Amino acid sequence: MTFSWIASYWPLLLTGAVQTLALLVISVTFGFVMAIGVAFSQVSGGPLLRTLARGYCTFFRGTPLLIQLWLLYYGVGSLLPMIPEIRQSMFWPILREGFFFAAVSFTLNYAAYEAEVLRGALLAVPKGELEAGRAFGMGPVTLTRRIWLPRAIRIALPTIAGEVVMQLKATPLAFTVTVMDLYAVASKVRQDTLLVYEPLIVVTVFYLVLTAIIARSFRFLEAQVPVRR
Repeated sequence: MTFSWIASYWPLLLTGAVQTLALLVISVTFGFVMAIGVAFSQVSGGPLLRTLARGYCTFFRGTPLLIQLWLLYYGVGSLLPMIPEIRQSMFWPILREGFFFAAVSFTLNYAAYEAEVLRGALLAVPKGELEAGRAFGMGPVTLTRRIWLPRAIRIALPTIAGEVVMQLKATPLAFTVTVMDLYAVASKVRQDTLLVYEPLIVVTVFYLVLTAIIARSFRFLEAQVPVRR
């Protein structure tokens, strides 16, 4: 085995790593914010809101992420250029890139899975804590912000860590819509150098290191805020 090619390809590897991290951070951040709204819609929303939220989760959890990505990229992506207002807008350089569609599809998919995790965590918060908050005169918004949501997030932390790792492992799918992520760089190196295993080993090490960082970060968070029984 030889890894001398790294000296020539390290700028491309760095670019791929940045693209991978960007997809992960964007999808997890915005997906988590969306998941909070979807979870509360299922737990305390009206009949219509609950139905819409459940339908959203069912669709995105019940269909492959690859199909969702292709529907956006080859479906919506093929329609956008036909709208002159979009082509002439300042956002067109972003909207025409595969990275945009990958980020959107990853975010929507992650939000659906995370919403189910948070829904279970919201229902697992002891009723006594919520009643105590109401007894102190807290309104619904204050109660949610200070007690219900923080406790639910703490309960769900171990599962959230697993979902973030799973999201990281889903990022190579962006390669199928021309995104030059780390896996795409590895494929290019294999084509250029005819090396089969070495580029994949480098990519594997990157994912392992990042997974270890994610796991340790969440363990640190869990240790800072222990679950109260």
